[in-house]
Amino acid sequence: MVKTLWDEHIEVLPREILSKIQLNRLRKVLARAYHNLPYYRRKLEEQNIDIYNITSLADLERLPFTTKDDLRQAYPFGAIAEPMHNIVRIHSSSGTTGSATVVGYTSQDIEIWSQLMARTLAGCGVTQEDVIQVAFGYGLFTGGLGVHYGAEKLKATVVPMSVGNTLRQIQILRDFGISVLCCTPSFALYLAEVARENHVDWSQTRLRLGIFGAEPWSEEMRTEIEKKLPIKAFDIYGLSEVIGPGVAFECEFHNGLHISEDHFFPEIIDPRTGKVLGEGEFGELVFTTLTKEGTPVIRYRTGDLSALFYEPCRCGRTLVRMQRVASRTDDMLIVRGVNVYPSQIESVILSFDGVEPYYQIVLTRENYSDKLEVQVEVSPRFFSDEIKVLEKLKKQMEDKLKAELNVSCEVKLLEPKSIIRSEGKAKRVIDLRKKEGVS
Repeated sequence: MVKTLWDEHIEVLPREILSKIQLNRLRKVLARAYHNLPYYRRKLEEQNIDIYNITSLADLERLPFTTKDDLRQAYPFGAIAEPMHNIVRIHSSSGTTGSATVVGYTSQDIEIWSQLMARTLAGCGVTQEDVIQVAFGYGLFTGGLGVHYGAEKLKATVVPMSVGNTLRQIQILRDFGISVLCCTPSFALYLAEVARENHVDWSQTRLRLGIFGAEPWSEEMRTEIEKKLPIKAFDIYGLSEVIGPGVAFECEFHNGLHISEDHFFPEIIDPRTGKVLGEGEFGELVFTTLTKEGTPVIRYRTGDLSALFYEPCRCGRTLVRMQRVASRTDDMLIVRGVNVYPSQIESVILSFDGVEPYYQIVLTRENYSDKLEVQVEVSPRFFSDEIKVLEKLKKQMEDKLKAELNVSCEVKLLEPKSIIRSEGKAKRVIDLRKKEGVS
């Protein structure tokens, strides 16, 4: 049996012991943030909060949030809590000058990050016998290097492919005996499509696991990936502002993602009011880093929608589980006054036979009313079928989408290969309403 516990003394700790560790680390990180981050000290002083009066984990909700805008306004190095001579690496989110978020890492941060990614990969079933193809982006993006360092810490063999060059990716996958593929779920689907066109025989490869992140994806997307590739697909979660990948991971039971609570304290809040919600309630995910030296963040609003579950998992871990992130607060579309999430649309269209996992959501405005169009590729065998078969499929999808979304939409069935493929994060939504002068 594959050993999946990397930190046995941490991953199965009784909650009362874990809570003591969290509180001790919280006090230290609050002192670091107060004394070393002027932007956060101002927030505390504006609300007359004395960090030394924070004596329990429950007191955390009294503290102000940190937002992406806070970090952007601190550009370039105002969110770094250490002298630059102690910073050994800088990562940054995408954005034009002045709007990117910049994160600094000390040597200790890099070591902890490597350990966390080793824990993550081990939790997904990776061992030192595996050969891992890392097809996340390298550079300022945290994905590639985060997975890379964790895999090396695990003593697995790493092939640092980065993104793009799909035919070369497939060649390396076959020639190097790759057993684990790490990339975005949308790139995994594109790689599978290109492999099929080039008559790749997966039985002649060692591929067995896929570890995917960097974009929301549904359970239906997991089913599609596992149908097209000879793998078990696992979800991992992280974000640059907190550390990068390594915040949470799925175990073999796929019942939520285990959060590494010894390093990240999670909360779920109502995204409108900021009120902390209870176990199992759905809301915005908030993290406080407990051990980060370079760029500590206190109550960072991720924008990701999830829920928390504290009941121990069948795998034996006592670490809290977060519901997999299928959408973000800024993903939400308002269509004729109705809140619509792309993940809802994905789940519906992938529940039908005869469609490919490639779609786009196009929003326009006609006669002062929103128009929602869902463009979906049809599989080759269906597209060559009779018109009445396609019309029936279109009608069934429109009916099911209306029942799910509570808003009508038009489904447009496209021939295979109509939608541009992605070697990174897929672009699912095209909102033309603002371009048409509508705010």
